[in-house]
This record gives sequence, C-alpha cells and structure tokens, in this order.
Amino acid sequence: MTLPARLADLFPREADLPAEHVPAELPLEQREYLVDGALRRWEGPRQEVLSPVCLRAGDAVAPQRLGAYPLLGRREAMAALAAARRAWDEGRGRWPTLPVAARIEHVERFALRMVEHRDTIVRLLMWEIGKTLPDARKEFDRTVDYIRDTVDALKDLDRVSSRFLIEDGILAQVRRAPLGAVLCMGPYNYPLNETFTTLIPALIMGNCVVFKPPRLGVLLHRPLLEAFRDCFPPGVVNTVTGDGREVAGPLMASGGVDALAFIGSSRVADLLKSQHPRPHRLRSVLGLEAKNPAVVLADADLELAAAECLLGALSFNGQRCTALKILFVHESRLDEMLERLAAGIAELRAGMPWQEGVRLTPLPERAAVDYQASLLADAVAKGAAVVNPRGGEACATYIHPALVHPVASGMRLYAEEQFGPLVPVLPFRDAAEPVRFVVESNYGQQVSLFGEDPERMARLIDPLVNQVCRVNLNSQCQRGPDTFPFTGRKDSAEGTLSVSDALRVFTIRTLVAAKGTPANKALVTGILRERRSDFLSTDFLL
Repeated sequence: MTLPARLADLFPREADLPAEHVPAELPLEQREYLVDGALRRWEGPRQEVLSPVCLRAGDAVAPQRLGAYPLLGRREAMAALAAARRAWDEGRGRWPTLPVAARIEHVERFALRMVEHRDTIVRLLMWEIGKTLPDARKEFDRTVDYIRDTVDALKDLDRVSSRFLIEDGILAQVRRAPLGAVLCMGPYNYPLNETFTTLIPALIMGNCVVFKPPRLGVLLHRPLLEAFRDCFPPGVVNTVTGDGREVAGPLMASGGVDALAFIGSSRVADLLKSQHPRPHRLRSVLGLEAKNPAVVLADADLELAAAECLLGALSFNGQRCTALKILFVHESRLDEMLERLAAGIAELRAGMPWQEGVRLTPLPERAAVDYQASLLADAVAKGAAVVNPRGGEACATYIHPALVHPVASGMRLYAEEQFGPLVPVLPFRDAAEPVRFVVESNYGQQVSLFGEDPERMARLIDPLVNQVCRVNLNSQCQRGPDTFPFTGRKDSAEGTLSVSDALRVFTIRTLVAAKGTPANKALVTGILRERRSDFLSTDFLL
C-alpha cells in the first residue's frame, strides 16, 4: 500500500525534517532585483511564498512558509526594459557588437558560477515546486549541459558562417545578428531548465534580456543574481518579479520588446502579444499547452505500453507539457490495460520530494489540487468512474492519481489540458477515432503510438506527422534530446526550440555583400587581414 490510512500522514512534522535537505537560507526574504548591472533593494510589497511541503501538527496540516519576493510594479519593469535597451543601443552596444568568442567567454564564466549554487538550487526546487530530489538534480545538471551544448552549437554555426559565398559575381558573408531586447518568461514546472533554454540562446547571440521568473519558482533564481551581475555587462540581464499584469503587460505595451520568449498558456501568450503596438516587429518564441494522446493498438505490447503510459502521464505528477494527457486503448485490450495501469499506480510511492523512491509529490499550490478535483467531478458527473483505489483522494497540496474511465467528448477532461495526475482513458474500435481527436484538438505537439505491426503503424504515422510535430513509437512523449527540434502546431507552440534552433530563433540572417570587382576584393581583403571588423571575419573558433 503506497498511501497511509490518512493522507495527512504523508506530510512530515517539523521535527522530522531532514536537515541536509532543508535549504539553510530559509526563510529566503528576497528584496533584491537586478537592473543595469546593480542589485536594487525593494522596500515595497512582497509576495509570500508557501511550500507545497506542508507540516503536520496534530490533526492539522499547514503549508510551510519559504520566504517572500518583491512585487514590483510598472515603474520598476520599465526601468529594467530601459536598461536592456540602453545596453542594446539600437545594435551598437557593447554586448551586441562583441565578437562571438567573447560572448561565449561570458556565458561560460556564468556557467561556472552557476555550478557553485547547485545544492541550494536543487533544495529550492524541491521545496518551492515539489520536484523530487532526483528530478531536481536532473533539471539542474541538464541546464548546465544545455549551456555547454549551446556554446558548442554556436561554435559550429560560426564556423559555417566564417566562409564567403560567391554567386553571380557578388561576394558575401552571411551571419546571424541579434534582434534586440528580449522578454523571457519561463514556466513553473521547469522553472530553471525551460527558462534557460530561451534565456541562454538569446543572450549568447547578442540580445539584451529582461527576465521574469515564473510565479511559482522565483526564490530558486535568487542565488544566481550576483552571477548574472558579475558575468555580463550592465543592462544585458535584468530581472523583474511580480504579477504579470503589473510588469509584463506594460513591457509589451511599450513596444520596446523586440522578442517574446514565453512558456505557459496560449491565453496568456495571446494577451501579451495583443498588447504590443507593433506586432509585425515582434518575434515570438512560445511553448504552450498540449493534449498529447497515447494510442494503444490491438497488437501492442501491453507491459511496455502500460509502463510508458504511466511514466508519460505521471512523471512530476503530470505537470509537463509533454505529458501524456489522454489514453486511447483498443477495446479488445481495454480491461487488461486498465488493470495494468491501476496496478502500476498502486506501486508508485507517494511522499515528500527528498524521500528515496518517491514518485508522487504534492502539487505546487492548493489551487492546482482544486482544479484537478473540479475536472474529476465533472467527468464523474457525466458518466466516468475512478478505476484505481483512492484515486482523486486529496489532502492539502496532495491529490492521488486518478485513473478515469470511460472519458468521452463533452467532459472537460476530454479536451482540457489537466496538467496534473489525472489519467483519462477511452476505448476505440477504429484507429480513425484517435486520429480524429488529434485533428479536432486545439493542440498539436506530440503523440505516442503503441503497436508492433509495421503496416498499421505506418498508416497512423503518415496522417499524424501533419497534425503534430513528433510521433513517438512505443515510448512516452518527451522533449529530449535537446538537439532534436521541439515545437508544436496550432495552439501548442510558435517557433522551434532545440540547441541549434534556439540560436536561430533569437537572430536574423544578415549579410555584407559587394560586387566582385578588384577594388572591392582589395577592400574586403584589407578588412579581413587587419581584423578591422568583428562581423566581417574569417576567424575560425576552435
């Protein structure tokens, strides 16, 4: 049995907290934010931060206070943007005109400083959003690897760009140039990694950044503020914290943002984009919702399919855009699949993030539990049932995974992205049914297909690749490896993120060209020989 008789007993007493996993900095009373190369102190209102890790005292369970962060306003946000625009200086600033090799040195220096704070950030990932210890370590290490991979990808890109092209008597050198001021806004579920998958490429390509951490996941970025300050020129990295309507809205409405990097909901993305007065000047890089289905065919290996579906649906409690959000199971295999899924859920250990072997943890806030409960209640009211024992049972910030069947059109759980530990299942007779779901869905990120017959799989692959951007065969949906393109159709994404694609998405191709006359050849040769230009150069990065 993975659950205690009382769900409240999942939560620890204060005396039971392991000292090695409690951040020494708590409570973390953040009053600083970074603007124009200086940490400014905020004396105004602050947002209290409560942990998903609640503490038990007698029969009561109450959230642990972690600290607070500044609730900045329009004035402070606009000062951050002004600093970024000064550093950009219409493309003439120190940072956008630095040689590629010099920008790489700054980013590598930052990565070294970042590693010094690994233990602190890992602990804060556990306490601030409820991520398990192994997953928190993985998120941090993957982020550092991403920075190193980005450096390598930029070197490869620059080597290719170092050569000259000669076409129709015109000689030219084509390189990628930065866009300007970038607003980066990351998600709470991967507050470090997914934020940095836009922040780092934007920076290393010469853009100047205003960075807003997600509402859930602000404090874990506090240890990095000094590193940003010390490793980049003033104004290149600026931070704002607070309510998005108070800080992000004015930034977009000012027209001073040249590129928006946002990972969150399409509703918020549409609102942000609509506030920009010159939308044709705005480059958008968006990672949005998904309703990724799994399709389990009649000839699927059910042991494999059930294991992958559980992993895909319940890793980090289902709080991933790439999670499997709905399972289509051929009617001939439905009973066995439900049995395997229910048994698999029963084997998952629930507990606190630092406990060994724990797979199920509290959600970041009580509102997320209430949302899951509302989706479940709607499905049950419309004819679905909870298959697994204690599915949907909740206490404070924890809700136990619910295997829900049969889910049907008309239920909220059929179309809405639940972003939590609800596993909706529905049977199908003809494979055209799950294909129709994908076609009619507002989302088009990924799909997982489970089966062994090459002909059947091929008949599904061909229509689905024109509906989603990744078809996974006999495996869960996922983002990695980071060298693969990561994007989506419809309301799931705008722009493509991978290590190399991200470098391109925050830049524009630009070139220097000249007719191949003797005088122009001598001119270009003189510039190259004397290394008079950082753009027009044949230097080869090693």
